[in-house]
Amino acid sequence: MGEILTPGNIIVFVIVAIGLIAGVRRAIGGLTKGESCCTSGTSSRKVRAVKVTDTDEAHYPYAIDLPIGGMSCEGCAANVANALNAIDGTWATVDLAGKTAHVRAKHPIDVDACEAAVRDAGYYVAKP
Repeated sequence: MGEILTPGNIIVFVIVAIGLIAGVRRAIGGLTKGESCCTSGTSSRKVRAVKVTDTDEAHYPYAIDLPIGGMSCEGCAANVANALNAIDGTWATVDLAGKTAHVRAKHPIDVDACEAAVRDAGYYVAKP
């Protein structure tokens, strides 16, 4: 038993234990708060949730697809959609896997306004 409890082994055990405790606390803390990479509350860029009531595609004669950069989770996709939906007469859906926002509008689309909304939410419109 004396060979197992050497000072070197004790130090390694303590370091591993501290790492495990820190990892478990972080995992449990994120789960209990309902946070994701973009909704931890530490960001100064909060995007207000926007509910689009008119989802009849026939009412939106204009449409574009914007490649979106900086998204890493469904929370990010929701932030981008909310930012774009806040533009009057706009309905946007975001595909996280495709990193694309499909923007529909009742009037000609102001691409600069869309890019500004995405940028203000903390993401960017990727250029080809």
